[in-house]
Amino acid sequence: MQVTLYYSDEDQYVIDLVDQLALRERKSRSAVVLSILEEYFERGKRIGEILVDLGFVEPRDLDSALKAQQKDKQGRQLGEILVEKGLVSREDIVRALTIQDRFRSRNGD
Repeated sequence: MQVTLYYSDEDQYVIDLVDQLALRERKSRSAVVLSILEEYFERGKRIGEILVDLGFVEPRDLDSALKAQQKDKQGRQLGEILVEKGLVSREDIVRALTIQDRFRSRNGD
């Protein structure tokens, strides 16, 4: 997919900041912009919300798994329940946790 950004002269400072960050992190400008957008949309979200945003699970299935978690006497994690029900893979859980942890560690949570 290709995306074109249009910006005015007043916005050049933001592009310069993105380019500086890309240089520091050894990433492309596109990768930096996407990581900023990901953080904006995913920061502070719970694992289930991230799984829904990623399209790995439907909201109704998440609700069902959350209810099962509340009733669970063993105190299992939501991800375990979703994997057990065959709704997501372990790799899906790892991806969502990676996103969640990335923003927690950056914000000092």
